[in-house]
Amino acid sequence: MITISIEELNERINAGENLHILDVREPHENIEFNIGGTLVPLGKIQTMQLDEIDEWKNDEIIVYCRSGNRSGQACLILEAAGFSNVKNLTGGMLLWREKFSL
Repeated sequence: MITISIEELNERINAGENLHILDVREPHENIEFNIGGTLVPLGKIQTMQLDEIDEWKNDEIIVYCRSGNRSGQACLILEAAGFSNVKNLTGGMLLWREKFSL
């Protein structure tokens, strides 16, 4: 599984790159704090409810969660489902908030 650091993702967001960022947390976590990713909870990914992101199949997708565990699971499932360029955000939103939120 390929990973991406919070620093690299932050740089790419700040540079204005058009990114496919996928939040696999639960809705209440997304409401509390998010970085603008498309919300598709891990449970939907586990049951292959992927219509919302199916058009991203051949694009880079950066997946994040709270700490990096659920996003890692999601990456493995997406890869098995034929998504070709999936990256797990190391440290998730815990590390992001620690590093970038004041």
